[in-house]
This record gives sequence, structure tokens and C-alpha cells, in this order.
Amino acid sequence: MTSKLDQLRNFSDVVADTGDIEAIKRFQPLDATTNPSLLLKAASVPGYQAMIDEHAAAVTAGSSENELRHTVNRLAVAIGSEIAAIVPGRVSTEIDAHLSFDTEATVAQAKEIIELYAARGIGAERILIKIASTWEGIRAAEQLEKQGINCNLTLLFGFGQAQACADAGVTLISPFVGRIYDWYKQRGEEQTDPEQDYGVASVRRIYRYYKAHAYNTIVMGASFRNTGQIEALAGCDRLTISPALLEELSGDSDKLIQRLGSGEVETDDAREQLNESAFRFALNEDAMATEKLAEGIRLFAADQRKLQQLLIER
Repeated sequence: MTSKLDQLRNFSDVVADTGDIEAIKRFQPLDATTNPSLLLKAASVPGYQAMIDEHAAAVTAGSSENELRHTVNRLAVAIGSEIAAIVPGRVSTEIDAHLSFDTEATVAQAKEIIELYAARGIGAERILIKIASTWEGIRAAEQLEKQGINCNLTLLFGFGQAQACADAGVTLISPFVGRIYDWYKQRGEEQTDPEQDYGVASVRRIYRYYKAHAYNTIVMGASFRNTGQIEALAGCDRLTISPALLEELSGDSDKLIQRLGSGEVETDDAREQLNESAFRFALNEDAMATEKLAEGIRLFAADQRKLQQLLIER
């Protein structure tokens, strides 16, 4: 019997949730996705030290916020370019979380990132711009998609966020399984069986809604805490998985059953297009999604600042 990882590839496109070049080479994913937290981890990898030093030379303690942001963009693109040379598909590169509520600034930074990749000979068709699923972020993605810049909407926890992303015509969404699981676990909700896992249930609902209503947006489950969650979503369009869980799947040769994607897809959710007030109210009604979105933005912004400080200190 082949490994569960190899079996999973028959049902879903596998994406590496890491900036670690060696891990990407080993597991040979279709795509790779990064964020400020993963870039911060990658900055400690020996193979990246020359690249870190090169970009650190461009900053000083007196560098402005814009200068630091531009330098981090260049570093992210440098690392992304290394990854793009390995994966056959796309690399997701994230917008600074500080811009999560600024549509115009998000669009501007996305265009800068695409231009930086172009200067390295990597076309826009190889890149996904990763944007937080705020109302402002979704509007930015809508503009970018119309200009041929494809987007990956992240920090997605609520069903209303998924509805708005699909109506905006974004290329891909990354609903977070593990962070939803964490929220309910912290409140004493037992989720030892993947069939009762709130994160798994959220992605299944979104997947069925998209397929039943013929949306083209790709659903990529993300932020997994264990392989049980991954297996429960086998058949989802894409799954972005950390190296530790890829390793675990590659070492398991038990049979993997496809859970999504086979047969006719049905949903109890009628197609609904949300305006801004309806979107904000739906998010407000979902305490988990409201809290996890805000927390995710804070954490990514904090890691962005840590990355900037690392460059200053170097």
C-alpha cells in the first residue's frame, strides 16, 4: 500500500505550508504558501543567512515604516523565488497584516510584489497574493483579480467571509481548520473525532456551498493540528500542510478514504450575496470568526514587526 500522502495526492492538490526549501524539495508539493510567521522561521534556516544579510544591509535603525515594509517585501519575494524554482505551481506571498483594513494600500503592495517577482523573471501566473479576509481585503482582491493578479484569501473562519470571497471572484481561499478547532477546544468542546471537529465541519460546509452553486474559487483547507483533520478533508480542492504532518502522512500506509469531491454535491445553504453591512453583521454574529480573525491579524502583524526588527539588528 502506498503512503497516505501519495493516496491524498489522488484526491487533493497538496501544498506545502512552509518556507523551508529542503522540506519543499523532499515532499514535492504542487504549490507552497508562506506568511510572516513562516518567513520569520525561515530567517533562522542556515541556507537563508546570506539572503537575510543582503536585505538587512538596506535598512538602519532610522528606516521608515515604508522602507522596512519594502525591504520585507523584497525578502519575501527573494525567498518566494527560491520556492518557485522548485514547485511546479504557485507561491503565495502575503500582504503586510497592518494593511488588512486598507483596500488601496493592499492593492498597491500587491502590485509591488508582482513587479518584484517580474524583475526576477517570475510571471504573475506563478504567484498568489495572500490577503486577510476582511471586507477591505476582499474588495482589494476583487480589484486585483480583474487586473489579472490572482489572490489567496487567508484568515478565513466564518461562512460569511467565504460567501463574500466567492462573490468577489477570488482565485482561492484558505479556511483555517486548526484555529477553529483551538477556539472550541479552549472552551471545553471535545473534538477527538474528526467528524465532530468544528474546523473540519466549516471547510466541508464551504466546499459544498461552492460546488453546489458552481463557484470557481478553489477551497484550500489550512492550519491543521493533526492528520485526522487532513484525512477528513481528503478530496477538498487543495490542502496546505506543514512539514511535520506531511512527514506523518508519508510514514502511514493505511488506506485513505476520499471524503469530499465524489458524486453530486448538495448544500442546505441558499446562494446569497452579502453587501458590506450584511457581511459585517454575519461576522459579528460569529464570535469565533470575529475573535480568530482579529487575533490572526494581530499575530501576523507582530511577526511582521519581528522580521523588520531582525533586519535592523542584522
